[in-house]
Amino acid sequence: MTKPNILIIMVDQLNGTLFPDGPADWLHAPNLKALAARSTRFANAYTASPLCAPGRASFMSGQLPSRTGVYDNAAEFASSIPTYAHHLRRAGYQTCLSGKMHFVGPDQLHGFEERLTTDIYPPDFGWTPDYRKPRERIDWWYHNMGSVTGAGVAEITNQMEYDDEVCYHATRKLYDLSRGHDARPWCLTVSFTHPHDPYVARKKYWDLYEDCEHLLPEIGPIPYEDQDAHSQRILDANDRDNFDITEEHIKRARRAYFANISYIDDKIGEVLQTLKDTRQQATILFVSDHGDMLGERGLWFKMSFLEGSARVPLMIASDEMAPGLVKTPVSNIDVAPTLCDLAGVDMSEVAPWTAGESLVHLGQGGTRDTPVAMEYAAEGSYAPLVSLRYGKWKYNRCALDPDQLFDLEADPHELTNLAQEAAHQGTLTQLRAKSEARWDLAQFDAAVRQSQACRWVVYEALRNGSYYPWDHQPLQKASERYMRNHMDLNVLEENQRFPRGE
Repeated sequence: MTKPNILIIMVDQLNGTLFPDGPADWLHAPNLKALAARSTRFANAYTASPLCAPGRASFMSGQLPSRTGVYDNAAEFASSIPTYAHHLRRAGYQTCLSGKMHFVGPDQLHGFEERLTTDIYPPDFGWTPDYRKPRERIDWWYHNMGSVTGAGVAEITNQMEYDDEVCYHATRKLYDLSRGHDARPWCLTVSFTHPHDPYVARKKYWDLYEDCEHLLPEIGPIPYEDQDAHSQRILDANDRDNFDITEEHIKRARRAYFANISYIDDKIGEVLQTLKDTRQQATILFVSDHGDMLGERGLWFKMSFLEGSARVPLMIASDEMAPGLVKTPVSNIDVAPTLCDLAGVDMSEVAPWTAGESLVHLGQGGTRDTPVAMEYAAEGSYAPLVSLRYGKWKYNRCALDPDQLFDLEADPHELTNLAQEAAHQGTLTQLRAKSEARWDLAQFDAAVRQSQACRWVVYEALRNGSYYPWDHQPLQKASERYMRNHMDLNVLEENQRFPRGE
């Protein structure tokens, strides 16, 4: 089997409900729409955990946070856990990352042979939640509604600077790959931080949505006292009492978010155009780590099993899979086994510990009937939450809260909890049994508390005395770049040109 080159394009906090079948018609996203037209598109794809680091560790490993131990944005991703980068590299691929992956811990590669940029977020334990201190906000790193009230226009931000750099390094890498110095197949992961808040966009993209009809959410704010218990905790964590969110704030924040989808579409277009210009073929996978509530029900950001937060876009353009829409619920933990399947790489050695399943057969007309599982044990929670998406049903369970059961076909906005309805007790009992067979919540809670307590000790200790950061420091060998006196100029110019002889 010829191993295909693989290009993975990842974005951050992109709401999957905006991708019912590729990007919604009203979004200005021509490059993603063109990619969607030749992709298997998964309408009901979910994150394994609606937060950056846990969702990404699961995406890379095919395992849930309860197995990876990456419970939150400051939990270490152990070097001993194989990722798709390990599997592919072991099978002969060159593996490279440009951009964000929010690895926490001293290992900042996790199977990538080369990493072209540093990360945008810190890799240490400083963002560790603490279940011993419920309702305590950590002001210097918790989200707050300032991202909403501060929405607007800027020509450069911290996030734009990062994604401009990610795109630049990705295109330079594709040019380098085209030169053919390394005969191995390649897997390049390009991971952007947009459209993650803050909701600030360049004017050229902001102007695209001046007359947008979607600047207000379909479901407006729900009073705090009428929100479910976890949504109340999220509102508290986001410091909602200290901000007065107006309708104009909501419109500006959503407009900037949509504008940043168009910004990132341009960046993706640059990457795809470079792939085309260098005449390289690749399987392309597009995915987000989690979504964004975007003001629905008065909620913002993620941290919830609600559709806006938990559902993600997922598209795969491969010769092995037919373009078209798949409605079967799937997960981003399915990415690692899917990539290995497409590359003909055997994962059987770790199969007993991998929850993900290959999606290739779903792109060939196949079916599957296994639940999609989600977990959340990070900021805004005081005990782990777990969820199953099974057919049209979503079942949520937490030791602190009443059970939740939603019929997503009849109630796509999850406004009616059916867990107490007599007519649905059979479904509730069935899904509760599946959930209890999968998770021991008391054991899960104990593991999270142990991890948090240990990390607080380590973090505070390492901040005393001389401090050596874990941040990835990209290495550039300047003496091997451009022209140097140990190189033959004639050979250099020929080898660095693509295409040659034209």
